[in-house]
Amino acid sequence: MTAIDFSAFLNELASVSGETILPFFRTALSVTDKGNGQFDPVTAADHAAETAMRSLIKRTFPEHGVVGEEFGSDRPDAEYVWVLDPIDGTKSFMAGMPAWGTLIALMRFGEPVFGMMNQPFIGERFSGDGMAAHYKGPAGTRDLRVRTCATLAEAVLFTTSPLLMKEPDRKAFQKVEAVVKLSRYGGDCYAYCMLAAGHVDLVIETELKPYDVIPLVPIITGAGGVITTWENGPPVNGGRIVAACDKRVHAAALEMLNKA
Repeated sequence: MTAIDFSAFLNELASVSGETILPFFRTALSVTDKGNGQFDPVTAADHAAETAMRSLIKRTFPEHGVVGEEFGSDRPDAEYVWVLDPIDGTKSFMAGMPAWGTLIALMRFGEPVFGMMNQPFIGERFSGDGMAAHYKGPAGTRDLRVRTCATLAEAVLFTTSPLLMKEPDRKAFQKVEAVVKLSRYGGDCYAYCMLAAGHVDLVIETELKPYDVIPLVPIITGAGGVITTWENGPPVNGGRIVAACDKRVHAAALEMLNKA
């Protein structure tokens, strides 16, 4: 298969998931709490969308593996593995807010080679292959490119919520937050896409799962950004993540986080 074929299939998965999810959005849908010590919601829309994507993958590429948030792993050691988060930002979804999206990635030999964030309600798609990144939506189509930002004092910072962080990590985050120009909460996967689009400079989060971050890696790096763990390691296993538009801001954030 060629890269073009996989890119087209990525869009097909996005369309199938969006068509499955939208009938549930802003309705009186039922919510189940997965627990884990915090309110961790899952909806029928999450289950239905992941089921639809898994079925399409199995029909089209039966030899590929799948790793998904809702239904676990199937052949995770295959050469090609699809990584699925049907609704990243379920709390926003259940509150009727549009700051959520479907995350889809293709990994080859354990490395992400394609990634997409699809927001079907707004009609926006952000995609990347690690070398380039693209936007498609109501504003047309364009290449994505991060902006330059020399210092933390000039940076716009996002995190989904400091309340999701363990106390030592939250204190470290707050040290960075005290320095930046602007700090905002919320956004989940959208914050990373806004970084790739040149509107946000820094995203700092913790407790992420692999499916929360793997699809975003080719988008951010394709747009010229940097994404690592707090320890400056590969982000594909999740955990504590820093994404930045500029290597200088990334380095400064890591220094502050690790000093704290």
